[in-house]
Amino acid sequence: MFQSRRRWNPQVQGMAMVTIRTERDGDAEGVRVVVAAAFPSDAEARLVDALRRGGRLVVSLVAVDGDRIVGYVAFSPVRTATGATGVGLAPVAVAASHRRRGIGAALIEAGLEACREAGYEWAVVLGDPAYYGRFGFAAATASGLRDEYGGGAAFQVMALVQGGVPVDGGLVRYAPEFGEV
Repeated sequence: MFQSRRRWNPQVQGMAMVTIRTERDGDAEGVRVVVAAAFPSDAEARLVDALRRGGRLVVSLVAVDGDRIVGYVAFSPVRTATGATGVGLAPVAVAASHRRRGIGAALIEAGLEACREAGYEWAVVLGDPAYYGRFGFAAATASGLRDEYGGGAAFQVMALVQGGVPVDGGLVRYAPEFGEV
């Protein structure tokens, strides 16, 4: 089971005990419910199911309040045109009842740490630069990287280790399951 070396205070803004752990057998339905409810369609939930079936969930963490899954984050492999392998963060979701309490941020931080511990040197995300910038993500174009979805400024990269970001790696491709949903 994943255990971050960094301690996270589970007492977030007056909440009961929320813990972050690696997804286990039997968690898939709870993950599906949280992810489907967090987005306008069930595409992201179907993506997670497809990544799980394909064995491509490099890191898959849940936030649990009691016995209820209230948050989720996934990381899957990505590869540059030059062959460098990293991880892509997608999706991250938190149940509406538990938002704005730091759970999403805690999931992301724990997931990034788990990716470091697994030996990955860089990560990408396609999302709001103002939100993901606080974790250390920056415009991927500055490193000569671009995504296959035309994300522009929303496509960001961060080093998980010093000097980990591939420079001038070109097109970054996500796992094939991303193209299926």
